[in-house]
Amino acid sequence: MYEQISHSLLNSILDDLRPEIRRQDLRHFYTRLGANFYAIHSLFVTLYGHRDDFKLQLLRLVETMARGYIDRSPDLELLDIQREYDYNWFLSQKWVGMAIYSNGFAENLADLESKIGYFQELGINMVHILPILMCPTGKSDGGYAISDFRQIDERAGTISDLRNIADEFRKREILLVLDIVLNHTSDEHEWAKRAMAGESHFQDYYYIYESRDIPDVFEQSMPEVFPESDPGNFTWNEEMGKWVMTVFHDYQWDLNYSNPAVFIEMLDVLLFWANQGVDVLRLDAVAFLWKKLGTSCQNERKAHLILQLMKDCCQVTAPGVLFIAEAIVAPTEITKYFGEDAVVAKECEIAYNATLMALLWDSVATRNTKLLSQGIKSLPSKLERATWLNYVRCHDDIGFGFDDKDIELVGYEPRAHRRFLIDYFKGDFDSIPRGLAFMPNDTTGDARICGSLASLVGLESAIESCDQKLIATAISRILLMHGIILSFGGIPLIYNGDALGVLNDYSFYDDDSKSNDTRWVHRPKINWEKAELRKKQGTVECSIFTAMKKMISIRKEISAFADFNNREIFDLDNDYLLAFVRFNPLRPSEKVLVLANFNDQPQFFDLDTLGPAVFGRHDCLTDLYSGRTPSQSGSRIALQAYQFYWLTKI
Repeated sequence: MYEQISHSLLNSILDDLRPEIRRQDLRHFYTRLGANFYAIHSLFVTLYGHRDDFKLQLLRLVETMARGYIDRSPDLELLDIQREYDYNWFLSQKWVGMAIYSNGFAENLADLESKIGYFQELGINMVHILPILMCPTGKSDGGYAISDFRQIDERAGTISDLRNIADEFRKREILLVLDIVLNHTSDEHEWAKRAMAGESHFQDYYYIYESRDIPDVFEQSMPEVFPESDPGNFTWNEEMGKWVMTVFHDYQWDLNYSNPAVFIEMLDVLLFWANQGVDVLRLDAVAFLWKKLGTSCQNERKAHLILQLMKDCCQVTAPGVLFIAEAIVAPTEITKYFGEDAVVAKECEIAYNATLMALLWDSVATRNTKLLSQGIKSLPSKLERATWLNYVRCHDDIGFGFDDKDIELVGYEPRAHRRFLIDYFKGDFDSIPRGLAFMPNDTTGDARICGSLASLVGLESAIESCDQKLIATAISRILLMHGIILSFGGIPLIYNGDALGVLNDYSFYDDDSKSNDTRWVHRPKINWEKAELRKKQGTVECSIFTAMKKMISIRKEISAFADFNNREIFDLDNDYLLAFVRFNPLRPSEKVLVLANFNDQPQFFDLDTLGPAVFGRHDCLTDLYSGRTPSQSGSRIALQAYQFYWLTKI
């Protein structure tokens, strides 16, 4: 969009660019900058237009984008152009992700290169390497307390190792996903050290106060993220003699995005990693980016403006790079991180579907789909050019953050129901699950749950009892949950070890730096000798791996599984079943009916409840997963305990 004031300013900024920038071939850069500058200028004015140094900061912003473009390799620039042309590329059903720890899945980044064959064997073509940037020993928050945004932690490897991984991934058409922690730094970061040394320029990078006056006002409305281990949101720093905002841990200092210098520094970090070959930047803790007195300091409007500005700037320099919003927030808030445009994602193209994850675990515990069906129907619609990241497990805890209204609509009392879920997965009601509580809050009675997928669905306890029937049931639950995320609509994300049925790892209790954080129970180190059992018939590893490999392969061939808001949920009389249809918008006759039984008893589904518009005749359906015609009597289909179908018309 052309607007006289902003483009006159742009012309003067381009005249003021440093000579070494002006001399470069910036053809594509200038085209994209011109197309995006009105939006960039408008957002920068809204956030920082009141400052005396506004024009100088805007000049620095443009120079940062230009330097990022100049540093971009010809291969990456060509990839940008290809993805601009095929702008819906990431909505395809061919993408299947996996989240791993480089020192858990492998020894380090160098060793990870030797494991790429595993991804190809399973069908994975998007790999999220969990945090590997430099962080302190001990006070690292699992890698999310960054002491240098441009260095790989030496325990993981070197930046050269990461570039090699990026190159090898690109040859095999595997997307590389990397964490960037936007909200805070370690207190050992250079900025924090210089702030502690008294440099006011760097003290302005954080929320730092001489007295408790302002912190006490903040505390009146700010919740506690880790009430057990890190109560409160401010920490006294003895060296400065001042209070610092530390929302997560006392060693993680929150960055102050009301300072444009912070925004420009962090944009430069994003572009730096984009230029190392990272395809997708996972932006950590985005809900916390803007702090405002009298609020919870989460999901603030200006946090969204920060993300919009980052996206617009990245579109100029590296338009082929995607953003993932790591915002584990209420269902009504999550879709806002796509942006509020009618079609295009103006903030992050991808967001975690934490609601679906939590709802799946609810159905595992209750053995019914009442809340799952209701919660999915209440999930806000996403933008057309945005997508979900659907997952069963991740490196963090499981929180039951679904909407209280949905809980009440299906006949539960919210607080009591969440208490039931916590107690169930801790094993208080049933010996099947082997979960651990995380961050229990004695005041509210709230807590979250940790544990590997296999241990939470009963595989650990079944193996201990040598009960083959229980082992088979646990495997069925694992496949059922993945059958949903692979067909729901979005990018499925499989967690480290889940395709091998990896159990809880209790060794974290022996490590003083981890023993008070139960999340480490599901952050195991893969035993690659045992992983070889995936090739041996009759083993648990083979049963799970072979089935998931097959499911992934089928998904990639089914155009109805691409994500174009092409899903319809059905209301059923049977509270144990979930049913939805996926269809190809370009060829509506191409449909897949997904049926899932979350109960431990067989259930029947009557195809006549769908009406003739879905499939018409019901005597010619086949299950894509098994390749067989489902067992049916007339219009009634039988589903065994924890069975799913992907039904289509042959």
